[in-house]
Order: sequence, then structure tokens, then C-alpha cells
Amino acid sequence: MRLKSPGCRRGVRLLVAIVVVALVAVYLIFPAILGFIATRSRQAVVGEPPEGFQTVALTTEDQIELAAWYAPPTNGAVIVLIHGAGQSRDSIRPYAAMLAKHDFGILAFDLRGHGESGGNTNLFGWNGARDVAAALRYLQGQEEVTSIGGLGLSLGGEVLLGAASAYPALQAIASDGATHRSFEDMYSLPLERPFYRHFVTRVMYSAAQVFSGDTPPSPTILESIQAAETTQLLLIAAGGNSAEVNYNSMFAEAVGDRATLWIVPDIGHVEAFSRFPQEYEQRVVGFFQEMLL
Repeated sequence: MRLKSPGCRRGVRLLVAIVVVALVAVYLIFPAILGFIATRSRQAVVGEPPEGFQTVALTTEDQIELAAWYAPPTNGAVIVLIHGAGQSRDSIRPYAAMLAKHDFGILAFDLRGHGESGGNTNLFGWNGARDVAAALRYLQGQEEVTSIGGLGLSLGGEVLLGAASAYPALQAIASDGATHRSFEDMYSLPLERPFYRHFVTRVMYSAAQVFSGDTPPSPTILESIQAAETTQLLLIAAGGNSAEVNYNSMFAEAVGDRATLWIVPDIGHVEAFSRFPQEYEQRVVGFFQEMLL
């Protein structure tokens, strides 16, 4: 049927234009904005260290100074504690207290571009392995340290898992809420490989690369944990977050007996500790006691 009325034709053209603009906004502009936001500074003043902790500085191989808190162990084992994206070591005080109560040492630091650390911000943690390396160098210079583990929340978990293959000194890693930190990580999960599933995220990561000048990390998280043949893993996933369940199930299956998977029912992202503090403490502390002591 032909539209003879000029008003009808204008209405159709307007509708088509609105649809095109909406598609461009949803699939290009919005994810590009998210990529830009991921490179904006998250530096902020951090409060005084918890009782028993001292403020220390770590220096990365590319000469970035990272702000950190350190409490020495009384059992020889230290846990590297890493916060989530956009946060700082201020946000992980309760986790530090939990571990310190069981005689573990703790090194909690601000990722570059976060909190009081220097360097450029990347909320995907693409340079996080360098920050982990600086933490490990510091700990390996402390006489009281005999073994090292790591606990990372969200981005912190992804950073630790991604660094596992390069730094076997990380004997045990507990990761809470990890999924993916790059397009290559996302593509590791077969469910995400169809074009319609990953296009928007790919645009976001590409925009972050343009705005930051950073290169997405290699190897992928999956490749890293597979290559880290001596590293033990505790993988914690929120049962109410399908992405966490899918990725952590894949990670656990890939490494077999080296991984313990805890899917916490009916919770959101990194809510396990606040919702089930006693079970969380029992599982995480028990894991580190078994693997590091």
C-alpha cells in the first residue's frame, strides 16, 4: 500500500529516524560513554589505617606508586587484599579485620588510579598484574612472610586470577564476584560468543582502549588459571547474578580439583560477606588455612 498523504510520509520518516537514533544510542553511544567513564579518575582520600596496620608504599615496574596498608602475620601467611572497581582499600576494611582475627597478615592496596595510588585509572584493571607484582615484591622482602594468598572482590578477583599464571608466589586465590575484564575474557564463555550478545560490550572495551591508551591484558582469565598449575582457587559467585554463575562455573570446570566453587543463593554482586558473614568467614579463612599454613 502506498502512502500518498504527505503527513503519513513525514510520520514514517520521523519514526524511522527515531528508531535509528535509538539504536545508535543503545549500541554505540551509550557503551562508548561507559568506556570513557571507565578511564576517569577514581582517586580519593582514604582514612586512617585499621588498628595494627601501617601505611606503606609500593612501586610498580613502570614507576607508579601505590598506597597500601600492611599488617604482618603471626602465622607466616599474608593475604593480598584487592578492592573492586572505582573503590579503594577503605571499602575492604571488614575483610581485613576478618583475616587479621585469624593471625593472617594483610597487604591491602589501592589499584592504580584508585584511592591514594598514582597512575591512570582503568576500571577494568588492565594494568592490574603490574600492581600485583609490586605487592608480591614487597611481601617477598619481609622476613616474617612464608606464604602468600590473595582475596579479590569483583575487579580485584579478576586482577588476581589474571595474574595467577605469571606469579606462582600467589599460592591460593579467593575470588568473589569475578566475571570478565576484556572482550577476550568475555568471549571465553561460549554463551557470549553470538554477535548480538557481545557487540555492546565490545564497543565499551574498544572505547576504553581509545580513551586510556591501555592494551587489554593477556592472557585471559581462563588461560591464566589453567596455566597456574600450582595455584588453588576458591571461586565465589552470587546466585542471583547469572554472569557470575556462568563464568565461575566455567573457571571451576577448567581447573578441576584445584578449584572450589561456592554459588551463594539469592544474593547480588559481592553480597556474600554482608549476607552470610559467618559462613563466608568459615569458608574463606578455612581455605587459606588449608592452602597456606
